[in-house]
Amino acid sequence: MSFNRRQFLTASLGSLTLLTSIYSTASAQNSSVIKPRKLKVGSGVGLVSPAGTTFITEDINIVQDAVKALGLIPYLAPHILDQYGYLAGKDQDRANDINRFFADPKIDLLLPIRGGWGCARILPYLDYKLIKNNPKIIIGFSDLTALLMAIYTQSGLVTFHGPNGMTSWRTKQVNSFKQALFTEEKISFKNEKDTDDNNRLMQVKNRIQTINPGTARGKLIGGNLSVLSAIVGSPYVPDFTGHILFIEDVGENIYRIDRMITHLEVAGILDKISGFIFGQCTNCLPDGGYASLTLEQVLNDHIKPLGIPAWISAQIGHIEPILTFPMGVEVEINANMGTINYLESGVI
Repeated sequence: MSFNRRQFLTASLGSLTLLTSIYSTASAQNSSVIKPRKLKVGSGVGLVSPAGTTFITEDINIVQDAVKALGLIPYLAPHILDQYGYLAGKDQDRANDINRFFADPKIDLLLPIRGGWGCARILPYLDYKLIKNNPKIIIGFSDLTALLMAIYTQSGLVTFHGPNGMTSWRTKQVNSFKQALFTEEKISFKNEKDTDDNNRLMQVKNRIQTINPGTARGKLIGGNLSVLSAIVGSPYVPDFTGHILFIEDVGENIYRIDRMITHLEVAGILDKISGFIFGQCTNCLPDGGYASLTLEQVLNDHIKPLGIPAWISAQIGHIEPILTFPMGVEVEINANMGTINYLESGVI
């Protein structure tokens, strides 16, 4: 079959129009966010496995116990114990569980059992119109970054960076979860002083490092750097203009952190944000030999020239407790103090 230049240009323009439409739609949806309803005692919780598989049935029982202790009612997704290699079942089945629970009037919160890897694979199979028309709380961290960001981008729904089912559910985590999801309080965040520092003249642990001083306002969005970097260029990331970006990671060599932040930079994302927060990089070690940059040097190289308020070492990431943060609503940050103050709640 011959394919002449005119046909090529027509096809290319058609593809460009489609892509432009996708990004325009995402941007338009993102301009006015939708908030889910807050939880109350007796609310239904849909337990899902959108990423890594759960091999031990007892893990599901443990999460159900945690949900019941919160005064909520757990419901198991049909494919919650499926296994397909390291994934919790086939992509379409995992996506169908998400769609099913958004359509189910008994469900008020979707809670993943764990992260791992796999959320990005299900993004094309999600029904974003259904999600937009049936707003509910969806929460998670780590690999769930892809799912939360895609839903926020494609439907305008506020999502929540917070615990997966198999996290600790100790007191501080529970209190943060309840404050963000059971009330309409405007929450605030600041690193907590470690108890080891109570008998010291100075603070040693949980210190912040200001990259650029100042305050900024914008919609808070972010999550795991590795996951975010991997979906940049897709229609599942928002227009970051005016957003406050927070990122964290675990188990990555510093050169990889450098590479992924460089990806955000060359993709034009860092030029759009109004503020930047780097959380914890757990077990992110220098590379062997004498030539490794430090994490502080990497962040200063990329963020300091932007001139926007920014700091390092927020207590956000693969740490305990996992606090709950609404994503997609307005906050004010203070890079001198390392604070995040919400200007509105994430639920109604």
